[in-house]
Amino acid sequence: MAALTSPAADSGRDELVDLIQRFVESLAEVCERLPFHVHREKLRSITTLAALAIAIIFAWKLSRSPSNHQRRQRKQPGPLPARANASLHANMIVQSSEASTSSGDLGVQDVADEFIPPVKLTLGQLVRQRLCEGRKVTCRLLGVILEETSPEEIQKHATVRSSVLEVLLEIAKHCDLYLMERILDDESEERVLSTLKDAGVFTSGGLVTDKVLFCSTENGCSSFVRQLEPDWHIDSNPEIIFPLARFIKYELYISPSRPERTASNVFTSTSLEQFFGVSA
Repeated sequence: MAALTSPAADSGRDELVDLIQRFVESLAEVCERLPFHVHREKLRSITTLAALAIAIIFAWKLSRSPSNHQRRQRKQPGPLPARANASLHANMIVQSSEASTSSGDLGVQDVADEFIPPVKLTLGQLVRQRLCEGRKVTCRLLGVILEETSPEEIQKHATVRSSVLEVLLEIAKHCDLYLMERILDDESEERVLSTLKDAGVFTSGGLVTDKVLFCSTENGCSSFVRQLEPDWHIDSNPEIIFPLARFIKYELYISPSRPERTASNVFTSTSLEQFFGVSA
């Protein structure tokens, strides 16, 4: 006569199979992100060993945990009427089943967290992820790339924010990036271009001086954005950001304070680097 397996054993086996499948999928995803090629046969051997190790640890954890029956023992109440007693019994069965499922899920998650640590993404991966794989980006200079916040200031000086440089270069590497700004005279244009060049913005090859656009009005900046049709526009001027929200897929509003109301496709951050999780 064939031996009968208990529901608890079936549940434990199902959880183990699910855990191994999740581990293999996570390992494959990690390998795809590695900067070097991993041979499939070697990956299969490593996966097999890792799955075996998880199975052993999982079985050991289950063997050490007290039985569900012992953990859920309750003090029995006094005699109840037949109908009330039946109802209480049914509720206890449902609660016990829910608690068992929850406990099992937590146990699987604990083992998964132990063997599958969170993958730390590179800055390039973060940029692509946060930009939703957007390929074209337009960005204002004042208050985002430059320390200065008005055209009058860059008539005297222009300074690239050092904390934003790494993120800017990474965006230029993965996206078709255009920078733009409103200026009051030709000297301001020369000053900004010289400052960007000295900061090394044009050394990565992703950004050239022809992609730095200048105009004399705010409407000119809006026109640049409309004509370029980017996937993302980044700006520190709310008078530019919010009217453009109807035409641009995504926008990032750089502001020290969060506005009360924004469009669903407008994100807000205190700085460009903060949006990508880079500390200043």
